[in-house]
Amino acid sequence: MDSEQLLNLLDIQYSISTWDLSKENNIDHQKIIGVVNSILALGNIITADPVTIKYWELTDEGESILLNGSYEVNLFNAIPSDGIPQKELMSLPNAKIGFSQAMSKGWIVIDRAANKVMKKVDSVVDKVKKDLMELKASHDQISESEKLDYKKRKLIREVVIKSFTLGKGPEFTTSIVKLETELTTEMILSGSWKSTPFKPYNFEALGQPQSAGCLHPLLKVRSDFRQIFLEMGFTEMPTNNFVESSFWNFDALFQPQQHPARDSHDTFFLDNPQTSENFPQEYLNKVKTVHSRGGYGSQGYGYDWSLDEAKKNVLRTHTTAVSARMLYGLAKDFKPTKYFSIDRVFRNETLDATHLAEFQQVEGVIADYNLTLGDLIGVLHTFFERLGMTEIKFKPAYNPYTEPSMEIFCYHQGLKKWIEIGNSGMFRPEMLLPMGLPEKVNVIAWGLSLERPTMIKYGINNIRDLVGPRVNLQMVQDNPICRLDK
Repeated sequence: MDSEQLLNLLDIQYSISTWDLSKENNIDHQKIIGVVNSILALGNIITADPVTIKYWELTDEGESILLNGSYEVNLFNAIPSDGIPQKELMSLPNAKIGFSQAMSKGWIVIDRAANKVMKKVDSVVDKVKKDLMELKASHDQISESEKLDYKKRKLIREVVIKSFTLGKGPEFTTSIVKLETELTTEMILSGSWKSTPFKPYNFEALGQPQSAGCLHPLLKVRSDFRQIFLEMGFTEMPTNNFVESSFWNFDALFQPQQHPARDSHDTFFLDNPQTSENFPQEYLNKVKTVHSRGGYGSQGYGYDWSLDEAKKNVLRTHTTAVSARMLYGLAKDFKPTKYFSIDRVFRNETLDATHLAEFQQVEGVIADYNLTLGDLIGVLHTFFERLGMTEIKFKPAYNPYTEPSMEIFCYHQGLKKWIEIGNSGMFRPEMLLPMGLPEKVNVIAWGLSLERPTMIKYGINNIRDLVGPRVNLQMVQDNPICRLDK
């Protein structure tokens, strides 16, 4: 049915229900509504008063009961006169619902002595089937309480139809003239614009939505992490240098120069500038001594420490290099301090579902007198609970610059396995005392990647779907702001 057919029909009948028109002519109601809306857009040709029609209809389950009988009656009829074991009775189709309904209606009883289900009445009437038959025939001939009960049992559903009653408007006509929407140069030159009907401007229209930038899931989670650190009283460390010397990245952390992490297979070394020169000389000498000959109660590593090796520039492998700089500065005028940082680090990793060559590291550092491993575990539990991660466990580990050390694992619901999300420990005296920190000062620290908690939060199974050329940009746009369950 098109616009002119509808207008000609309205010219004869004066008033039309779109729902009745749909049923009488076997036309999809939404198609008629589309025609009505197109006419309404042309002006006051017709009036359309909204009408809401409600009725009840049977669901597929309701239709099944209409054909086979209700579950409670079928269960009742399956019980022999001498009873039946409950386990055997519950093996029947839909027995759980039927048993519950039959018990509530007082049709059956459990004989505890015989361990059987017995009939409590001789016969029953299938009222559910009868009510559904009446409802299907008349749509609305059973009580409201029964409707609500059958709706709860998902035997019926309420159908709401929004239709219109159409009438003639003040500008009614059976012939539609297409209104122009644009004033053209030809209209102005010929003067035809004076007699051309134009479609009025809709100043209430919202207009085309404008595409805009959106935050990546990593940035959303980073913002929440940062807020948690600030709420816990931490100070953010400056991490704006991706390039570090091997001295600050490795040597200051009491990591030996022959350690495998210093190999080019694990670390990215720079060609230009290849080395750094500016180090605190007194501190450098202490680091050299503790590496080669020991000190502060340690025997050191017993090798010839090389300044040339310490000068080599690398893409930092962790933000702990920044922590070392901050602790060295703190030693000059020590006071208990809590630091944090969230920034990019680089490692020559083999790419897989959970590893990339670069990632964001989240690091927390607390320096205070007489801190213990118990303080570290307590802070970690508090920190991860605020991230909404309760399935956490720790495993002893080895780090050159922390002792004791613990790896942190979290259960990933998407991967269905425990994955390592971070590392933690207490900085060794061989690292802290050469800086000039007081002897009774201990430093606890932990670090985790930003990517893995983000994968857990957003249910992403492969890190390459979160970072890199395979990322679905629509996913970035559609995902909501991160709300960690603090």
